[in-house]
Amino acid sequence: MDKPLLEIEDLSFSYKQIIALESVSLTINQGEIVSLIGANGAGKTTLLRTISGLNVHKKGKIIFNKEDISQTESDYRVRAKIAQVPEGRGLFPILSVEQNLRLGAYTRNDNEIEKDLEFIYNKFPILQEKKDEYAGTLSGGQQQMVAVGRALMIRPKLLLLDEPSMGLAPIIVEEIFSVIKELRDLGTTIFVVEQNAFLALKSSDRAYVLENGKVVISGKSADLLDDERVKEAYLGA
Repeated sequence: MDKPLLEIEDLSFSYKQIIALESVSLTINQGEIVSLIGANGAGKTTLLRTISGLNVHKKGKIIFNKEDISQTESDYRVRAKIAQVPEGRGLFPILSVEQNLRLGAYTRNDNEIEKDLEFIYNKFPILQEKKDEYAGTLSGGQQQMVAVGRALMIRPKLLLLDEPSMGLAPIIVEEIFSVIKELRDLGTTIFVVEQNAFLALKSSDRAYVLENGKVVISGKSADLLDDERVKEAYLGA
């Protein structure tokens, strides 16, 4: 039986007079990867930022783990175990790789931080090789690995990924999405915004299509791959 982890109900958000999200409703169940696809400017990043508390919405509800977090600050949501990997990665370039990773655990006071650091190094061995180097000197793909690793140090119940493949070589994209699927199999719930619609649908369990701030199509990802509307608009078919 599906267990909702995140429920968004009738969510709207505007930048001054510009409507970015209009009456968005969606559900993400525990232990699944859900993708969000749509054209540039559709409101995808705005939705992620609103879930993580970086945007303050005036209408609608965000229910996380059965709690209404609509009016809570972003740091509360981090402590509730919502982690976001932002578009552009948002690293601290003059801190080392390991310092960036450890910053992800700043809300924690348990004894398993070192264990989690080893887990990340195991998934991304190049980061262990470069752990003492400035994050700003790494390649784009390596920086994305650091950004994902930093989010994992929160031990998230919900991992928000904003355009994880953007600007990366195909082999790096494959490596990152392989880890994403493994994280799902280990119990992490993942909501991914991805410009590469084919990759998003191939890698997720369910998907939503956002157009002009509205959800216009939703369903199992495998079904959306065969949907003529999705094919024509996003898959080049």
